[in-house]
Amino acid sequence: MRSLSYIDVFLRLGAAVLSGAVIGFDREIRDKPAGLRTITLVSLGSAVFILTAIDSGAIDAGSRVIQGIVTGVGFLGAGTIIRGRTEQSVRGLTTAASVWLAAAIGIACGLAHWPLVLIASVFGLLVLALEGIETRIKAALK
Repeated sequence: MRSLSYIDVFLRLGAAVLSGAVIGFDREIRDKPAGLRTITLVSLGSAVFILTAIDSGAIDAGSRVIQGIVTGVGFLGAGTIIRGRTEQSVRGLTTAASVWLAAAIGIACGLAHWPLVLIASVFGLLVLALEGIETRIKAALK
């Protein structure tokens, strides 16, 4: 298998940085534990791992890298979850899910699945934007 060109590598890593930054920016402006830099680095790191696997030429390297990313990011996301004294005081789940989404989008960037990158990023932002609506619904139901 031939190596990717520098332009391909730059575009894939740039897309990972941009998409991770967009999700991270939402978390940053909401003052969440994992913000712009953290989520951007997760997306970038995922893309780097995938590009390394692609460039190695090993047939099953990509799937093993994806498995490793999913597992590793799960631990990173778990670090953003904080449990209080009651079951209702669990915090950080959305941020943990955002970290996981950023890793998945980074993988898609590394694989150059551009429609998937775009659609997942847009849907992710839409879900994150629901926070204001969710708060209003809960207040109305009380």
